[in-house]
Amino acid sequence: MKKYKIIIILLLFFVSFASLNYAAQDSLNSFGVAPAFQLRDLNDRVVSLSDYKGKKAVMLFFWTTWCPYCREELNVLNQEYASLAKDSIELLAINVEEPKYKVEKYIRHYNLGLEVLLDSDSLVTRDYGLMGVPAYFVINKSGEIVSAGNHFPKNAIKELAGK
Repeated sequence: MKKYKIIIILLLFFVSFASLNYAAQDSLNSFGVAPAFQLRDLNDRVVSLSDYKGKKAVMLFFWTTWCPYCREELNVLNQEYASLAKDSIELLAINVEEPKYKVEKYIRHYNLGLEVLLDSDSLVTRDYGLMGVPAYFVINKSGEIVSAGNHFPKNAIKELAGK
């Protein structure tokens, strides 16, 4: 009997998390325009989403160093990075609420060649309605969100690249 209670609790947890995450994605897609932001990269350079508007599509990837699913997705992104650049899609990996030194150490250790931005106060994370990490948002050249989810968005990338 105890086993069944645990299983039911776990199922309820996963269903609740999935529905909350879906609700966040749905609300973002309903207003269309990606929230503007300015964040610092690991070299203290200020990067704005508006820097890319009209020039390139942008894929945002929200992540943390402690998230095992983020590690898997970062490996995928590291492999796909050159292909994204070739298709004029800018990848911005946004770390959520972790100190710069910790993120730099992590990037060096895993030899990641990604553009990393720091959302130290998680304001951008909140603006995008995130309920958890990892999270992807694909934004077209017009600044509209065309895809949101927790896995590498192959279909959205194919559409933006015209493949």
